[in-house]
Amino acid sequence: MNVKIQIKNLNLWYDKSQCLKNITMDIPEKKVTALIGPSGCGKSTLIRCLNRMNDIIDGCNVEGQILYEKEDINKKNANVVSLRRKIGMVFQKPNPFPKSIWENIAYGPKMQGLKDKKILDKIVEKSLKDSALWDEMYDRLHQSAMGISGGQQQRLCIARALAIEPEVILMDEPCSALDPIATNKIEELIINLKKKYTVVIVTHNMQQASRISDYTAFLYLGKLIEYGKTKEIFEKPQMETTQNYITGRFG
Repeated sequence: MNVKIQIKNLNLWYDKSQCLKNITMDIPEKKVTALIGPSGCGKSTLIRCLNRMNDIIDGCNVEGQILYEKEDINKKNANVVSLRRKIGMVFQKPNPFPKSIWENIAYGPKMQGLKDKKILDKIVEKSLKDSALWDEMYDRLHQSAMGISGGQQQRLCIARALAIEPEVILMDEPCSALDPIATNKIEELIINLKKKYTVVIVTHNMQQASRISDYTAFLYLGKLIEYGKTKEIFEKPQMETTQNYITGRFG
């Protein structure tokens, strides 16, 4: 397994409340890694550590290392802007900008100083194709992104993340606000994305984790209880707590 991100002895507090406790795990390259566990177990907190999104929360204190390209992203002199360019994020609720579909995707490259319309057009087309939206959107590029369905908006947010050519895509419960048909399209998209990208997804849906992920991490009360290949976690869990969770005894 080629490792893309190494997490070593990661601890996190919000003020005096410890939310992550001594997490150590390797995230493999060009695979889908799912984080599962009951509400409040630390899944979203952990995924937000991977591109320093917790920095914006007052009273957040992090200890331990997260190595990306062999550099510790938690170092004080780490370039967070560059990090977020390489590690993109898609949130639980679709959050397109109140602009056209084209402008949503071109926004990131334009913010990086790209002004050539022909190059921007190519980026928009490629991002929409990679997010399985081009066939639905190619003739609507200058219509408002607010007028498309929730599932399309979420795929547009994925396209927006892809436009700045990240290496890693973080997804925090990307299907929780979507209907089953839209969810199925996002799941197919995630499976396709791992050909080019490393994907880490938080999901409350264990069936989803078993369908789309290669590796699964089970968190409980801020601790990493078990981590391994998804098939093994679901069929032969080593820990009783994992067994109890995936068989629905709690959560």
